[in-house]
Amino acid sequence: MSPTESEGTTRSQTLIFSYGTLKRGFANHGLMQGLISSNDAVYVGDYHTVHELPLVCGPAGVPFLLNLPGSGSGSHRVHGELYAVSDRGLVLIDELEGISLGHYERLPIQLLAERNLDGDCGGGETVVVAEAYFAHRSFAEEMWRKNGKVGFGVYTENEAKEYVERDARPKDRGFLEDIRLFVSSSPPPPPPPLEA
Repeated sequence: MSPTESEGTTRSQTLIFSYGTLKRGFANHGLMQGLISSNDAVYVGDYHTVHELPLVCGPAGVPFLLNLPGSGSGSHRVHGELYAVSDRGLVLIDELEGISLGHYERLPIQLLAERNLDGDCGGGETVVVAEAYFAHRSFAEEMWRKNGKVGFGVYTENEAKEYVERDARPKDRGFLEDIRLFVSSSPPPPPPPLEA
């Protein structure tokens, strides 16, 4: 039985690329685990973006993929996990990601399967079109400038150390206001020069 079939009925599924806190081992993966348990999501595999894109952290250490292809040397092929998600699951993830609040927007993204230890790609060199949660276009460029136009290719435990769970964030303002405050604050100092 394919991931889109359930006891003789076909269910609509959307491929979702997770690059941050929804990945296995990170703060919001409990949502994905719940969706997998209720047959509303299936882990497909590890994938990376075809194009180099900026991945940065914003306020509260929240990761943001920026829809700014060709942004220079601070961009990377971003690595993450691919899931097939039901319509019901998609509603729950959209809610978590603040789609209706202007935090993120779900847009198409091109991916390739990661190579296994034998050097083989699970899906060959076939480009997979999925959807990912990108920082909302209203602040993406400001977020890139705020991060000194330096991103990373994999959200790891190192970046996750800065992540603040939702219930531990200030209650007197919304996350969009936190984003605006973050991008309007002074940029980080430049990195020290490399010694020869």
